Amino acid sequence: MHSHDHDHPHLHPDVHAQHQHRMRWALGLTALFFVAEVGGGLVSNSLALLADAGHMFTDVGALSLSLFVAWFSRQPAGPGKTYGYLRWEILAALINGAVLLLVSGLIVWEAMARLRAPEPLAGGVMLAVAAGGLAVNAVSAWILHPVHQHSLNARGAYLHVLGDLLGSVGTVVAAIVVRTTGWLAADPIASLLVTLLVVRSAWRLVRESVDVLLEATPAHISLGRVREGLQSIGGVESVHDLHVWTVTSGMVAMSAHAVVREPAENQKVLEAAIAAMRRLGIAHVTLQVERDRICETPCP
Repeated sequence: MHSHDHDHPHLHPDVHAQHQHRMRWALGLTALFFVAEVGGGLVSNSLALLADAGHMFTDVGALSLSLFVAWFSRQPAGPGKTYGYLRWEILAALINGAVLLLVSGLIVWEAMARLRAPEPLAGGVMLAVAAGGLAVNAVSAWILHPVHQHSLNARGAYLHVLGDLLGSVGTVVAAIVVRTTGWLAADPIASLLVTLLVVRSAWRLVRESVDVLLEATPAHISLGRVREGLQSIGGVESVHDLHVWTVTSGMVAMSAHAVVREPAENQKVLEAAIAAMRRLGIAHVTLQVERDRICETPCP
Protein backbone atom coordinates (compact mmCIF):
# COMPACT_ATOMS: atom_id res chain seq x y z
CA MET A 1 0.00 0.00 0.00
CA HIS A 2 1.40 3.40 -0.99
CA SER A 3 0.52 6.86 0.23
CA HIS A 4 1.30 10.05 -1.65
CA ASP A 5 0.86 13.49 -0.15
CA HIS A 6 1.03 16.16 -2.86
CA ASP A 7 0.79 19.37 -0.87
CA HIS A 8 3.53 21.22 -2.75
CA PRO A 9 4.47 24.63 -1.32
CA HIS A 10 4.35 27.12 -4.17
CA LEU A 11 4.40 30.88 -3.89
CA HIS A 12 1.03 32.60 -4.20
CA PRO A 13 0.59 33.90 -7.78
CA ASP A 14 0.48 37.53 -6.57
CA VAL A 15 3.71 37.08 -4.60
CA HIS A 16 5.34 35.34 -7.57
CA ALA A 17 4.35 38.27 -9.82
CA GLN A 18 5.85 40.74 -7.34
CA HIS A 19 9.12 38.80 -7.36
CA GLN A 20 9.26 38.89 -11.16
CA HIS A 21 8.49 42.62 -11.10
CA ARG A 22 11.44 43.21 -8.77
CA MET A 23 13.73 41.15 -11.00
CA ARG A 24 12.67 43.13 -14.08
CA TRP A 25 13.50 46.43 -12.37
CA ALA A 26 16.90 45.13 -11.29
CA LEU A 27 17.56 43.82 -14.82
CA GLY A 28 16.71 47.18 -16.41
CA LEU A 29 18.98 49.15 -14.07
CA THR A 30 21.85 46.69 -14.45
CA ALA A 31 21.67 46.55 -18.25
CA LEU A 32 21.65 50.33 -18.57
CA PHE A 33 24.67 50.86 -16.36
CA PHE A 34 26.63 47.94 -17.84
CA VAL A 35 27.07 49.94 -21.05
CA ALA A 36 28.26 52.99 -19.12
CA GLU A 37 30.71 50.94 -17.06
CA VAL A 38 32.29 49.28 -20.09
CA GLY A 39 32.81 52.68 -21.67
CA GLY A 40 34.23 54.12 -18.45
CA GLY A 41 36.56 51.15 -18.00
CA LEU A 42 37.95 51.49 -21.53
CA VAL A 43 38.40 55.27 -21.24
CA SER A 44 40.06 55.11 -17.81
CA ASN A 45 41.99 51.86 -18.50
CA SER A 46 40.78 50.53 -15.13
CA LEU A 47 40.83 46.75 -14.62
CA ALA A 48 38.68 47.14 -11.50
CA LEU A 49 36.02 48.91 -13.58
CA LEU A 50 36.21 46.33 -16.35
CA ALA A 51 36.08 43.54 -13.74
CA ASP A 52 33.00 45.19 -12.27
CA ALA A 53 31.52 45.48 -15.77
CA GLY A 54 32.27 41.79 -16.32
CA HIS A 55 30.35 40.90 -13.18
CA MET A 56 27.59 43.27 -14.24
CA PHE A 57 27.36 41.52 -17.61
CA THR A 58 26.90 38.21 -15.79
CA ASP A 59 24.24 39.97 -13.70
CA VAL A 60 22.32 40.80 -16.88
CA GLY A 61 22.53 37.18 -17.98
CA ALA A 62 21.70 35.86 -14.50
CA LEU A 63 18.67 38.09 -14.07
CA SER A 64 17.44 37.31 -17.59
CA LEU A 65 17.86 33.59 -16.98
CA SER A 66 16.20 33.84 -13.57
CA LEU A 67 13.20 35.66 -15.01
CA PHE A 68 12.83 33.11 -17.79
CA VAL A 69 13.14 30.18 -15.41
CA ALA A 70 10.72 31.74 -12.89
CA TRP A 71 8.14 31.75 -15.67
CA PHE A 72 9.08 28.47 -17.33
CA SER A 73 9.29 26.42 -14.12
CA ARG A 74 5.63 27.20 -13.43
CA GLN A 75 4.41 25.53 -16.60
CA PRO A 76 2.01 22.68 -15.82
CA ALA A 77 3.16 19.11 -15.30
CA GLY A 78 2.33 16.43 -17.85
CA PRO A 79 2.57 12.66 -18.31
CA GLY A 80 6.16 12.93 -19.47
CA LYS A 81 7.24 15.38 -16.74
CA THR A 82 5.22 14.62 -13.63
CA TYR A 83 7.03 17.29 -11.59
CA GLY A 84 6.71 19.78 -14.40
CA TYR A 85 9.75 22.02 -14.97
CA LEU A 86 10.51 22.82 -11.33
CA ARG A 87 14.14 21.78 -11.52
CA TRP A 88 14.92 24.37 -14.17
CA GLU A 89 15.45 26.80 -11.31
CA ILE A 90 18.16 24.53 -9.88
CA LEU A 91 19.85 24.36 -13.28
CA ALA A 92 19.69 28.17 -13.53
CA ALA A 93 21.31 28.50 -10.10
CA LEU A 94 24.07 26.08 -11.14
CA ILE A 95 24.70 28.00 -14.37
CA ASN A 96 24.79 31.33 -12.52
CA GLY A 97 27.29 30.02 -9.98
CA ALA A 98 29.50 28.41 -12.64
CA VAL A 99 29.57 31.60 -14.75
CA LEU A 100 30.56 33.64 -11.70
CA LEU A 101 33.46 31.27 -11.02
CA LEU A 102 34.60 31.44 -14.66
CA VAL A 103 34.49 35.25 -14.80
CA SER A 104 36.28 35.45 -11.46
CA GLY A 105 39.07 33.24 -12.77
CA LEU A 106 39.58 35.48 -15.81
CA ILE A 107 39.71 38.59 -13.61
CA VAL A 108 42.28 37.03 -11.28
CA TRP A 109 44.45 36.14 -14.29
CA GLU A 110 44.35 39.69 -15.63
CA ALA A 111 44.90 41.20 -12.16
CA MET A 112 48.11 39.20 -11.69
CA ALA A 113 49.38 40.53 -15.01
CA ARG A 114 48.52 44.12 -13.96
CA LEU A 115 50.39 43.66 -10.66
CA ARG A 116 53.53 42.66 -12.57
CA ALA A 117 53.17 45.53 -15.05
CA PRO A 118 50.89 48.37 -13.75
CA GLU A 119 49.21 50.46 -16.43
CA PRO A 120 48.27 54.18 -16.26
CA LEU A 121 44.75 55.05 -15.19
CA ALA A 122 42.40 58.00 -15.56
CA GLY A 123 41.51 58.23 -11.88
CA GLY A 124 38.78 60.89 -12.25
CA VAL A 125 36.77 58.93 -14.83
CA MET A 126 37.31 55.74 -12.87
CA LEU A 127 35.97 57.32 -9.66
CA ALA A 128 32.90 58.85 -11.31
CA VAL A 129 31.86 55.64 -13.06
CA ALA A 130 32.59 53.52 -9.99
CA ALA A 131 30.42 55.79 -7.83
CA GLY A 132 27.58 55.47 -10.34
CA GLY A 133 27.98 51.69 -10.36
CA LEU A 134 27.90 51.63 -6.57
CA ALA A 135 24.60 53.51 -6.54
CA VAL A 136 23.00 51.30 -9.22
CA ASN A 137 24.13 48.07 -7.57
CA ALA A 138 22.96 49.25 -4.15
CA VAL A 139 19.49 49.95 -5.56
CA SER A 140 19.39 46.60 -7.39
CA ALA A 141 20.48 44.71 -4.25
CA TRP A 142 17.79 46.52 -2.24
CA ILE A 143 15.17 45.58 -4.85
CA LEU A 144 16.16 41.89 -4.83
CA HIS A 145 16.84 41.42 -1.11
CA PRO A 146 13.21 40.60 -0.15
CA VAL A 147 13.04 37.69 -2.64
CA HIS A 148 16.51 36.13 -2.41
CA GLN A 149 15.60 33.53 0.23
CA HIS A 150 12.66 32.08 -1.68
CA SER A 151 14.63 29.93 -4.13
CA LEU A 152 18.14 29.01 -5.25
CA ASN A 153 17.37 30.68 -8.56
CA ALA A 154 16.51 34.02 -6.90
CA ARG A 155 19.52 33.68 -4.60
CA GLY A 156 21.78 33.13 -7.61
CA ALA A 157 20.58 36.38 -9.18
CA TYR A 158 20.91 38.22 -5.86
CA LEU A 159 24.47 36.95 -5.34
CA HIS A 160 25.44 38.27 -8.76
CA VAL A 161 24.17 41.73 -7.84
CA LEU A 162 25.66 41.57 -4.34
CA GLY A 163 29.01 40.61 -5.84
CA ASP A 164 28.75 43.64 -8.11
CA LEU A 165 27.94 45.84 -5.13
CA LEU A 166 31.09 44.66 -3.37
CA GLY A 167 33.00 45.20 -6.61
CA SER A 168 31.77 48.77 -6.82
CA VAL A 169 32.86 49.46 -3.24
CA GLY A 170 36.32 48.08 -4.00
CA THR A 171 36.53 50.05 -7.23
CA VAL A 172 35.55 53.31 -5.54
CA VAL A 173 38.22 52.78 -2.87
CA ALA A 174 40.81 51.91 -5.52
CA ALA A 175 39.87 54.98 -7.57
CA ILE A 176 40.31 57.25 -4.53
CA VAL A 177 43.69 55.68 -3.73
CA VAL A 178 44.91 56.00 -7.34
CA ARG A 179 43.75 59.60 -7.60
CA THR A 180 45.21 60.73 -4.27
CA THR A 181 48.43 58.72 -4.12
CA GLY A 182 49.10 57.57 -7.69
CA TRP A 183 49.54 53.97 -6.48
CA LEU A 184 48.41 52.04 -9.59
CA ALA A 185 48.56 48.62 -7.90
CA ALA A 186 45.42 49.56 -5.93
CA ASP A 187 43.34 48.84 -9.05
CA PRO A 188 44.25 45.14 -9.58
CA ILE A 189 44.41 44.54 -5.81
CA ALA A 190 40.83 45.81 -5.45
CA SER A 191 39.68 43.52 -8.26
CA LEU A 192 41.39 40.54 -6.56
CA LEU A 193 39.85 41.20 -3.15
CA VAL A 194 36.36 41.60 -4.57
CA THR A 195 36.71 38.52 -6.75
CA LEU A 196 37.70 36.38 -3.76
CA LEU A 197 34.52 37.44 -1.96
CA VAL A 198 32.41 36.61 -5.02
CA VAL A 199 34.06 33.19 -5.43
CA ARG A 200 33.07 32.16 -1.91
CA SER A 201 29.37 32.83 -2.53
CA ALA A 202 29.46 31.37 -6.04
CA TRP A 203 31.07 28.14 -4.85
CA ARG A 204 28.40 27.72 -2.17
CA LEU A 205 25.67 28.23 -4.76
CA VAL A 206 27.22 25.64 -7.10
CA ARG A 207 27.64 23.15 -4.26
CA GLU A 208 24.02 23.50 -3.10
CA SER A 209 22.72 23.20 -6.67
CA VAL A 210 24.74 20.04 -7.28
CA ASP A 211 23.45 18.57 -4.00
CA VAL A 212 19.87 19.10 -5.16
CA LEU A 213 20.56 17.56 -8.57
CA LEU A 214 22.23 14.56 -6.86
CA GLU A 215 19.17 14.25 -4.61
CA ALA A 216 21.28 14.55 -1.47
CA THR A 217 19.56 14.78 1.91
CA PRO A 218 18.87 18.49 2.57
CA ALA A 219 21.32 20.01 5.05
CA HIS A 220 18.52 21.25 7.33
CA ILE A 221 16.92 17.81 7.72
CA SER A 222 18.31 14.99 9.85
CA LEU A 223 17.77 11.57 8.26
CA GLY A 224 18.02 10.07 11.74
CA ARG A 225 15.15 12.23 12.99
CA VAL A 226 13.04 11.26 9.97
CA ARG A 227 13.64 7.57 10.67
CA GLU A 228 12.90 8.02 14.40
CA GLY A 229 9.71 9.94 13.58
CA LEU A 230 8.43 7.09 11.40
CA GLN A 231 9.49 4.28 13.72
CA SER A 232 7.83 5.97 16.71
CA ILE A 233 4.40 5.67 15.07
CA GLY A 234 2.22 3.02 16.69
CA GLY A 235 1.98 -0.10 14.57
CA VAL A 236 5.26 0.49 12.68
CA GLU A 237 7.70 -2.35 13.33
CA SER A 238 10.59 -1.05 11.22
CA VAL A 239 11.50 1.40 8.45
CA HIS A 240 13.86 0.79 5.55
CA ASP A 241 14.77 2.09 2.08
CA LEU A 242 14.43 5.65 3.40
CA HIS A 243 15.26 8.60 1.13
CA VAL A 244 14.86 12.36 1.61
CA TRP A 245 15.69 14.83 -1.16
CA THR A 246 14.91 18.29 -2.51
CA VAL A 247 12.80 18.49 -5.66
CA THR A 248 13.24 22.26 -5.94
CA SER A 249 13.55 25.17 -3.51
CA GLY A 250 10.94 24.82 -0.79
CA MET A 251 9.82 21.34 -1.85
CA VAL A 252 11.34 18.47 0.14
CA ALA A 253 10.23 14.92 -0.61
CA MET A 254 10.73 11.58 1.10
CA SER A 255 10.00 7.93 0.38
CA ALA A 256 10.27 4.90 2.65
CA HIS A 257 9.07 1.35 3.28
CA ALA A 258 7.37 0.69 6.63
CA VAL A 259 6.67 -2.77 8.02
CA VAL A 260 3.18 -2.82 9.60
CA ARG A 261 2.02 -6.27 10.68
CA GLU A 262 -1.65 -5.39 11.08
CA PRO A 263 -3.32 -4.20 7.82
CA ALA A 264 -6.07 -2.55 9.85
CA GLU A 265 -3.46 -0.06 11.11
CA ASN A 266 -2.38 1.05 7.62
CA GLN A 267 -4.54 4.15 7.31
CA LYS A 268 -3.66 5.39 10.79
CA VAL A 269 0.03 4.82 10.09
CA LEU A 270 -0.14 6.74 6.82
CA GLU A 271 -1.94 9.70 8.37
CA ALA A 272 0.46 9.82 11.32
CA ALA A 273 3.47 9.58 8.99
CA ILE A 274 2.29 12.51 6.86
CA ALA A 275 1.71 14.62 9.98
CA ALA A 276 5.13 13.70 11.42
CA MET A 277 6.93 14.53 8.17
CA ARG A 278 5.18 17.89 7.84
CA ARG A 279 6.47 18.82 11.29
CA LEU A 280 9.98 18.18 9.93
CA GLY A 281 9.37 20.33 6.84
CA ILE A 282 8.72 17.49 4.38
CA ALA A 283 5.62 18.17 2.28
CA HIS A 284 5.74 15.36 -0.30
CA VAL A 285 5.48 11.95 1.37
CA THR A 286 5.49 8.52 -0.29
CA LEU A 287 5.23 5.59 2.10
CA GLN A 288 5.03 1.93 1.10
CA VAL A 289 3.38 -0.12 3.84
CA GLU A 290 4.34 -3.84 3.99
CA ARG A 291 3.38 -6.80 6.18
CA ASP A 292 6.82 -8.31 5.51
CA ARG A 293 10.01 -6.51 4.59
CA ILE A 294 10.40 -6.02 0.81
CA CYS A 295 13.49 -4.46 -0.70
CA GLU A 296 12.95 -3.20 -4.23
CA THR A 297 16.57 -2.01 -4.20
CA PRO A 298 19.49 -2.86 -1.91
CA CYS A 299 18.34 -1.17 1.27
CA PRO A 300 19.53 -0.92 4.88
